[in-house]
Order: sequence, then C-alpha cells, then structure tokens
Amino acid sequence: MYVLDTNTLIYYFKETGNVAQNLFSKPPKDIGIPAISLFELEVGIAKSLAPRKRTQQLREMTSLVNIIPFGDREAKVSAAIRVKLEKQGTPIGPYDLLIGGTALAHQAILVTHNTVEFERIENLRIEDWY
Repeated sequence: MYVLDTNTLIYYFKETGNVAQNLFSKPPKDIGIPAISLFELEVGIAKSLAPRKRTQQLREMTSLVNIIPFGDREAKVSAAIRVKLEKQGTPIGPYDLLIGGTALAHQAILVTHNTVEFERIENLRIEDWY
C-alpha cells in the first residue's frame, strides 16, 4: 500500500510535480490516506481562499481510496518512534510522526516530498512522487 503524506495530496490538488502521473498509475485500492492527513487538509481548507473547490477535490479523492484510521496499532508504533527519536535527539514534527507511524504500522510505503524528516524513522519505506 502507498500512504500519501499531506504534502503529496496538496501537490496533487494543485497539479504540481508528477504526483498525478504516479497516482494514476496505481490502483485506488493500493492508496491510503491517514486520518492525520485528512485533519491537516481540513485545516487547510478552512483557511483556503477556495474552500468549495478544495472540499470537492478532497471528497473526490477520499471516495476512491482507503482512509486509514488512527487506532491502537498506529498509536503504539508512533509512540515507539517518538521515544526512539527523542533519545537520539532527532525528533520530528508531531503530525509527521503520526503519519509516519501510520505508514509503518501498515508496512506501507510513505509517499512524501518531505524525505529528510521521514528518513529519520527506521524501516520506513519512502517514495517521492514530486
């Protein structure tokens, strides 16, 4: 499964980079959006100058792909990542931590343009479709 980071979805909606080309080459059943990314996108929509357009884009996307909830498994994996990174002195942002933990909990490939931050998470597979 490919788990889409928030920035990947933003690039898709804004038609930036090669995200659409890569996304359309995958079956929708193989694509997941973490609940945390949905939260971040909803915040962005609330601040947007074009909230109707962005809401429609998001609804179209979420009707086709898997939405990955944040539950017990994702919480445990994310907590372990946070503890390890804090001990190493290399923490990452809280939402990125939860998104990375979600991808790792599902043994998925995280699709992000923010590779520097996510490379700190051991065993997390990353692709940049930008």
